[in-house]
Amino acid sequence: MPPSPPPPNDPAHPLSALIAIMARLRDPVGGCPWDQQQTFASIAPYTVEEAYEVADAIERGDLGDLKEELGDLLLQVVFHSRMAEEQGAFDFAAVAAAISDKMIRRHPHVFGDHTYDDQAAQTAGWEALKAQERQAKDKTGVLDDVPAGLPALTRAVKLTKRAARVGFDWPSTDEVLDKLREEIAELEVEIAAGDRAKAREELGDLLFVCANLARKLDVEPEDALRATNAKFSRRFAYIEAALAKDGRTPDQSDLAEMDGLWDAAKAEEKKR
Repeated sequence: MPPSPPPPNDPAHPLSALIAIMARLRDPVGGCPWDQQQTFASIAPYTVEEAYEVADAIERGDLGDLKEELGDLLLQVVFHSRMAEEQGAFDFAAVAAAISDKMIRRHPHVFGDHTYDDQAAQTAGWEALKAQERQAKDKTGVLDDVPAGLPALTRAVKLTKRAARVGFDWPSTDEVLDKLREEIAELEVEIAAGDRAKAREELGDLLFVCANLARKLDVEPEDALRATNAKFSRRFAYIEAALAKDGRTPDQSDLAEMDGLWDAAKAEEKKR
C-alpha cells in the first residue's frame, strides 16, 4: 500500500499534502477508479469550468466561495501535473518553476535593472518579450499562439487585438459600427432567403464584429454578456414571483402579460 499523504490540514505542508493526495488517488493499486481513468482530455472541461467558477465568485464578491473555487482550480493544476509526471513529462515542481522563470523574465523592471518610462512602454516591452518567446517556439505568425480552445468571444478579441498591433485595425468605433450595420443587413438577407447555413455564417460575422467593438471600447465581451445573463435571470425571476402570487407559472401567462412584468422589473431596478 502506498504511504499515506501528509495530514491535509497541516499548515506546514498544504501543497505537499495536495500533491500526495492526488498521487494516492491516481495510484493503480488502492486509488480511486474514477481518478485513475482520467486523461488530460477528459479533465480539460473541468479545468475550464473551475476557472469560470472562480470568475463567478469574484463577480459576486464572495471571498469565501473564492477561496474554495481557487482550491478547486489548484486541484486541476495538480491533477494535470500528476498525469504528466506519470508519463515522465514534467511534475508540479516543473510547472511552478516554469511560471516563476517566466514572471521574472517578463518583469525585468522588477527583478532586473531595466526601466520603463511609463505604462505604455511597459506594455510594449511585455509584448516584445512575448514575441521573442513565440519566435523561440517557432511560432512566428502574428496569430499563431492565440489558443483555439478559448471561448469564442474571448478569442475573437485576442485575434483582433493581435492583428491591431501590426496596424490591421479600424481607426475608431465609427467604422466598427458601420461594419456592424452591414453585417446585420447581410444576416437579414440570408434569414429572408431561408438559407440556414449562410445565416449561421453571417451570424458568426456579426458576433465577431461585436467582439471587435468590445475591444475598441475596452470592454471584455464575456463579462458584458455574463452581466446581461444575470440581468435577464433577475428580471425573469421577478416575472415568476409576480405570477406565483396568483398561483400561476409563466406557461400559464402570455407574452403581453410577461412583457408588462418585465417592464415593471426594469422600473423597480431603476428605483434602486
